Amino acid sequence: MGHGPTGTAVQGDFDYLIVGAGSSGSVLAERLSASGRRVLVLEAGGSDRRFFVQMPLGYGKLFYDPAVNWAYRTEPDPGLNGQRDYWPRGKVVGGSSSINAMVWIRGHDSDYDDWQAATGSAHWGAEAARAAYRAIEDNADGADDWRGQGGPLHIRSGRDPAHPLVEPFLQACAAAGMPRTVDFNGASQEGAGIYQLTIKGGRRNSAARAFLRPALKTGRVALRTRAQVTRVLFEGRRAVGVAYRWNGAEHQARAGEVILSGGAINTPQLLMLSGIGPGADLQGLGVGVLHDQPNVGAHLNDHQGINYTWRMRVPTMNDILRPWWGKALVGARYLLTRGGPLSVSINHGGGFFRTDPALARPNMQLYFQAFSTLMPRDGERPILSPDPFPGLSIGLSNCRPTSRGEITLASADPFAAPRITANAFSTDHDVAEMLAAVKFLRKIAAQSPFAPLVAEELRPGPAVQDDAALIDDFRQRSGTVFHPSCSARMGADPATSVLDADLRVRGVEGLRVCDASAFPTLIGGNTNAPAILLGWLGAARILATRA
Repeated sequence: MGHGPTGTAVQGDFDYLIVGAGSSGSVLAERLSASGRRVLVLEAGGSDRRFFVQMPLGYGKLFYDPAVNWAYRTEPDPGLNGQRDYWPRGKVVGGSSSINAMVWIRGHDSDYDDWQAATGSAHWGAEAARAAYRAIEDNADGADDWRGQGGPLHIRSGRDPAHPLVEPFLQACAAAGMPRTVDFNGASQEGAGIYQLTIKGGRRNSAARAFLRPALKTGRVALRTRAQVTRVLFEGRRAVGVAYRWNGAEHQARAGEVILSGGAINTPQLLMLSGIGPGADLQGLGVGVLHDQPNVGAHLNDHQGINYTWRMRVPTMNDILRPWWGKALVGARYLLTRGGPLSVSINHGGGFFRTDPALARPNMQLYFQAFSTLMPRDGERPILSPDPFPGLSIGLSNCRPTSRGEITLASADPFAAPRITANAFSTDHDVAEMLAAVKFLRKIAAQSPFAPLVAEELRPGPAVQDDAALIDDFRQRSGTVFHPSCSARMGADPATSVLDADLRVRGVEGLRVCDASAFPTLIGGNTNAPAILLGWLGAARILATRA
């Protein structure tokens, strides 16, 4: 038994069947198999052994690529001036950890206090999360009371040389009132600094590379790619396996327990296709109802973000990445040394701040990008072909928006995309804090030593000044920062959640969910680290409570 698309690769009896080889699923496979269990992983996408997946700045080439990306579109959103937002999601081994921007943010300690309160379980609290992260990490900055070293996931140092424009940005942040922070995952999240990244040796360090690949070598894990699961199979109310499409034919696989790790969109879709969801809606589409559960697909929460962009008086990454000779130069450097601009994330620095000093914790996140992409190419996020002038962007996103959306079935066809209703900026709270945040962006840009380097503000531009104009601008130009969560959430209250604190789907047996859809609440920061954490802690709960 081993890795590969052959029939023999998935023969035999399995203790666990994991649907999805993404951030949580890859960790689950490694953790469960390390305990001696036999695990089958079914992944709808293909291999992650692709050049632009492995090259960190290849992110832009993956953004619209249907070969590795579900490429979802939301319903027209009134909060975004009626636009349909674009939601990339990983359809590849490693899931979204294979196509993301690789920023490693655990979240604020209090986020995990929120998880403990929501689930009623200390297994999801701040102390448990901190211990798990230290076990997971192999941080290039070494171990301390917060960071881990020696774990399976290498984290690129936050002290690595940054782009020359990062330092003026950080000094401007300090002048605007944001302290310098050396470790966003340490004693204090608040402030500005350089991000830690899931990069190792100049290559993307996805969950597949760090967890799944080593697990496959043990012989206790089988992986079948391009296998799209269409429904969970039940005997009575007990899940016994799944049906899936592979090589144009229908197949079935069975195991002692089934674990859905398809993510915040695909997991609720699969639950509903399997008869677990809002009963009336399912009946209306001709789907038989096994368990009427209105919380499936509900409570969808996501971070919304926007970029402000400036033309600069000094060179930016545009100057080296735009011309053919620059592409050749950085390409040769990367191929020869695994170094240079192609070996890092699009986010060179950033930080966390409060729009109101009375708040107990930061409610906004910053992203500094030393390039600009106002002139996009069709089908590509043009990171590798930026604007033909020196430009840069500073982005921000809200940490804990109060707006809620939902995932629903558009069709009983398992190969049809679900309906995503984001409801961005649908509360006064979210509008007010974003308005305060974009004003703070301009405050940062007005500080020395950053301000003297700016030639002009390009987006939204100096004509956009009053509150109404600023709000209209961020409704027009904002969008997801790719952190959908909470759509099949854990909780102590069965009336408002899908899962118990051990990730078991209430109302049935033998079925669990372990991915970002299970988050009780949205973490204040990038969600890849919490998704990996969920796989790590979730495996412990699954092994402790095996049905």
